[in-house]
Amino acid sequence: MIKEENINPSGRRNFLKLAGLGFATLGLQQFGCKGGGKPAEKIMGLESVSEKPDSSQVWVPSSDRKIRVGLVGYGLCKFSAAFGFQNHPNVEVVAVSDLFPDRCAELAKVTRCNKTYPSLEELVKDKNIDAVMISTDAPSHPRHCIEALRHGKHVAVNVPAAYGSLEDADKLFEEVKKSGLNYMMFETSMFYEDLYAMRQIYNADGFGKLIYSEGEYYHYTSKPLPSYKEWRVGGPPQWYPTHSNAYYICSTGGSFTEVSCLGIPSIVDHLKPENNKFKNPFGTEIAQFRTSEGGMSRMAVSWDTPGHDGVVGRLRGQKGSFYEKYEGQEKFLPKLTRPPLPPGVEAGGHGGSQGRLMDEFITSILQDRKPLVDIAMALNLTVPGIIAHQSALKNGELMKIPQYKL
Repeated sequence: MIKEENINPSGRRNFLKLAGLGFATLGLQQFGCKGGGKPAEKIMGLESVSEKPDSSQVWVPSSDRKIRVGLVGYGLCKFSAAFGFQNHPNVEVVAVSDLFPDRCAELAKVTRCNKTYPSLEELVKDKNIDAVMISTDAPSHPRHCIEALRHGKHVAVNVPAAYGSLEDADKLFEEVKKSGLNYMMFETSMFYEDLYAMRQIYNADGFGKLIYSEGEYYHYTSKPLPSYKEWRVGGPPQWYPTHSNAYYICSTGGSFTEVSCLGIPSIVDHLKPENNKFKNPFGTEIAQFRTSEGGMSRMAVSWDTPGHDGVVGRLRGQKGSFYEKYEGQEKFLPKLTRPPLPPGVEAGGHGGSQGRLMDEFITSILQDRKPLVDIAMALNLTVPGIIAHQSALKNGELMKIPQYKL
């Protein structure tokens, strides 16, 4: 697990100065990516972040073992390569796959891999592979993860864990438990600079009981982004809720227990029910959740509101709050600097989270422990949005949310 250490008062002052200057704008610049193919509109947040290494922190390898990894999917965001598996000192990329031969060839080239497969179903049969990174279309995530697990592979996957289906979520949960293998969803908010600080402060009881939290994910799309079988055309906003929900769940390790959600009909063509296969009428959905510690949380996801785009969140507790910076009763906080990266691994896009997610997944296998965003957290991030959309379709009816615990 990530080590927490006390810092001296001058270090805390430096953190608060940094927080006041940077965290608010950082949150508004970070994006999820949705689909495959050539972008119809600019996708922000994929730019790599330059970081000045913290000289007090040095990455220490857990082992000299190499995890043999297969990479699947190279669409719009090129995520299979973007997380940097090919550069990790404890990784050997042994095979890659994409349904489109040109993408598969490019993925092999950029990851310096000599073996390709025409599909995930073929790749997972390779007994030389220990773990698979799945960057396919969201509706296929559960099915693809289950297929990899049944072939004895540890699994990393992009968000969300399931797409609109509670049945898929439950099947995936049972398969991960049965397999005994590592499953990690790469929720980029987990390693955003502000959320990482919130998590450390929460674990040090700097907030006390959280009374209120909120997260916002705004990604305006006047035209649908390209996607495999058009899975992203008109998708309900709360079916892609993990970036915003993370501000409570990834900060605390808790969950949402019930929800009332309202949706707003959209003026954008592909978000009108007659123009999408989901019959979804909403371009924006605002969910009000009850948290597992008894607090309240407002989580917003919007595809159709022009203006600033990105992800941002806030926490407010009985002992302290975080909005741009920490303000509260705790005088000495744990170390808030994000963990160091292995040599040769870049922080990457999404606020410098991508390289750290990849390293956390590989390290969890080497250390034979649960990864930070395990199957229970992944589903507690994802499933509340599925229920929230159901609530929105029923004009805000209060609904219970399934709970996932290992």
